Amino acid sequence: MQLGFIGTGTMGQPMARCLLQAGHQVTVYDLRRDATTALCEAGAHWADTPRAVAAASEVVFTSLPGPAEVEKGVLDAETGILAGLKPGSAFIDMTTNTPGVVRRIAEACRAQGVAMLDAPVSGRPPGMTIMVGGEATTFTTYQPLLACMGRHIFYVGETGAGCIAKLVTQYLGYANFITALEGLLIGAKAGIDLGILAQIVPVSAGASRTFDNIPRSVFSGEFTAGGTLDIVAKDVHLACELAREVGAPAYIGLLADDALQRAQAQGWGQRGFPIVARILEAMAGVELRATASGENVGYQIEDPRRG
Repeated sequence: MQLGFIGTGTMGQPMARCLLQAGHQVTVYDLRRDATTALCEAGAHWADTPRAVAAASEVVFTSLPGPAEVEKGVLDAETGILAGLKPGSAFIDMTTNTPGVVRRIAEACRAQGVAMLDAPVSGRPPGMTIMVGGEATTFTTYQPLLACMGRHIFYVGETGAGCIAKLVTQYLGYANFITALEGLLIGAKAGIDLGILAQIVPVSAGASRTFDNIPRSVFSGEFTAGGTLDIVAKDVHLACELAREVGAPAYIGLLADDALQRAQAQGWGQRGFPIVARILEAMAGVELRATASGENVGYQIEDPRRG
């Protein structure tokens, strides 16, 4: 099948590679041409614009930083995807997007005879989870392509439903991360051994996969686990905006949103998201550090207000 893939960064590149390995012809585009070099060496074809990718493709995928980039990439009258897609083709957005943007784009696609799915992802290909919104018949048609890239594929419902599911999962994961940090800071301030506490949590009521990032990333002071702070902050902010739109409570998420934005303001956007711990550590006046053996090496941060 003739496929297009736009946005070949951290997530897009391995997804596009899965499509190549499945035997499809793939045309690629990224604002940074060097981000497509490895794919082109593996057999992909380069195109100069999203429109040119679409003109060469039956189905175009996007994996872009956020809603604004998708909207421009699809709807730009000169260079956009819809300017190149033919009636009967399809557009599948794998970005963490908003339901509002996806629905506007879907309307524009329908007017041009183009099918659309919103299919954001969690994890890494080829074992990642894909959450899909759109017409059920469209999902059935293109599910085999999604199966090239992910293991757990869920049809969630109408257009925008995939985005909603993704934002909810991001909200749950990263609000939980902030809560876990706060819990550990309570323990550190109260004087118990962080290494022992970190062994207790996974086998108690506080257990979570998100918590597991803390011993290997925060305790070491490396803050390297998972995606970048900018990506996580964007997703949590979008989830909080969705909560406001639908009138749902998001008290914990708003606190997480604030902490993540404070970390971005420090210039840490391209660091691993666990670096947000430094914001909470500064508030508590103690750092969360422990050795692999469990020895507590956390220490008080001197308050600069004291003489």
